[in-house]
Amino acid sequence: METSGAAVAAAGALWPLPDWLAEHEADPAYGWAISGWKRAAAQKGAWFDARKAEQVVANWPRWFKLTADRFAGVPFRLLKWQEIVVRLLVGWKRPADHIDPLTGKPIVYHVRVFSRLLLWVPRKNGKSEFLAALSLLFFVHERLVGSEGYCFARDEDQAKITFGRMKSMLLKDPALTGGATPRVTMTAKGIFVAETASGFHLLSGKPDGKHGRMPQVITGDEMHEWETRDLEDNLRQGTGTRLQPVELYASTAGLKSKVVGFGLWEETLGILDGTFDDPSALAVVFAADPDDDWQDEKVWAKANPTLGLTPTHDYIRKEAAKAKGNPRAEAAFRRYHLNQWVEQTVRWLNRDKWLACAPDPNAWRTRRDELKGRRCCLAIDVSATQDITAKVQIFEPETPGDAFLLLPRFWIPRGTLEARKQRDRVTPWQKWIDEGALLTTPGDAVDQNFVMKAVKDDLADFEVEAIGFDPWNAAKLIGDLQLDGVDPELLVEMRQGILTLGEPSKEFERLVITGLMDHGGHPVLAWMAGHVQVRFDENMNFMPARKRSADKIDGIVASVMALGLTMAGEEADKTPEIIVL
Repeated sequence: METSGAAVAAAGALWPLPDWLAEHEADPAYGWAISGWKRAAAQKGAWFDARKAEQVVANWPRWFKLTADRFAGVPFRLLKWQEIVVRLLVGWKRPADHIDPLTGKPIVYHVRVFSRLLLWVPRKNGKSEFLAALSLLFFVHERLVGSEGYCFARDEDQAKITFGRMKSMLLKDPALTGGATPRVTMTAKGIFVAETASGFHLLSGKPDGKHGRMPQVITGDEMHEWETRDLEDNLRQGTGTRLQPVELYASTAGLKSKVVGFGLWEETLGILDGTFDDPSALAVVFAADPDDDWQDEKVWAKANPTLGLTPTHDYIRKEAAKAKGNPRAEAAFRRYHLNQWVEQTVRWLNRDKWLACAPDPNAWRTRRDELKGRRCCLAIDVSATQDITAKVQIFEPETPGDAFLLLPRFWIPRGTLEARKQRDRVTPWQKWIDEGALLTTPGDAVDQNFVMKAVKDDLADFEVEAIGFDPWNAAKLIGDLQLDGVDPELLVEMRQGILTLGEPSKEFERLVITGLMDHGGHPVLAWMAGHVQVRFDENMNFMPARKRSADKIDGIVASVMALGLTMAGEEADKTPEIIVL
């Protein structure tokens, strides 16, 4: 391990994109690579070891041979996307404070910035071969004494695919496995390096009996099929004594009902768009966007970085022809060849479109003061007891062509916070609370008195034209508001059905797509936008699908309700006689 080189990264030094990455800067398929470079460069003291990265890439075809079909025995020449992954993994380094085991004194080591790979790529793009070679790179070729490695998947049979590729690559390298005293020996479930006293082992997917290990390399395949994250957690917790362990995870998309895999997918996307903070993770995603035309060959190429080599164009065209007009086969095509998750109520809002609706992603922090005195409508989605309660104000544009402005506020009961953290480890509940994006009320149920005070503050600070509410859980709140002197004519009952929310949902969607619904980058609302789904009636009218989304869409529902009030107000201005919702 290198213990020098800190001078390479002078404080404040800039790390512009190197040529091998800059050529892909305008290609959206390589957005993950640009993001990874920039996130690494932003870390304190981080520096790029171009020499080591170049050495590894140059040696790759000598170290590794491909294993299957017409490629068997062919030197593994990295494709462009694979080369970028390798360079980012081995090149970026950062200073880390440790204690020297010999002297007991402080020492600075320079370790990998990226110690965790999350790779999502469609089938037939060489995922297993690449994952196998990466595992061997860090286990065999780094020559770390006493190294331990573990390969797992949903079950042992699934894990055998990558583990078997590792063994096949080793067998094709006589420098390692040839001769009377081979450097590397193998059994059915183990790979052993005598000179470093190291072992790499095949595991079942069950977490039982997996404690007490000290992994240097963790290889996990097909994340979409994992039933729990317990084994991943057990192995990662065993890396605490390692200086720079590495976790290598790869998968294609899966069924949305598989909550573990889908959670890992959302975590990966969150790393890429900045909503999930994990500076140690290199997120790599090749997939079609939700709104892409699945029959467009350009979309196939975007999602399949090795298209033409594997899978072949003929194969993909045949699979697409089979899927046309067949919903089941179309879902399979989307999943396996476009890396899209399937079998769930239809996802509504496009992630990129939503992000584009916040020219200033921090506007939510100061928007209230900036909008004081403006006309608005507001809607309240009161939680059952322990869920999120949402209040959203909407402000019509003062100039034609400008965007609507949203001003959300959210509450949860403080007594449920720890349970939420345990149940949903990905969602940054505490971070939202610390930065004021999520408010808490005492006890185990949202105290509606806090919501009532917020509504009264809105009435004082803004020209509120209407207050929409769902009568299901809001009876006490609405009654208390009226007892406190709020004009009953401001209070508009909005039952949660397509009759009430269908047209506002269509308009909300249009405004998001056209960039005319400025949500100010509010993180809780963005989280909800990422979860919201829609349900249809027989005429394909739609509204947010509450039953399938738990408490993850309340802010979107309230936003649609508030927009509905605005639309009703516009109609009232045009027509003397109007039936109130």
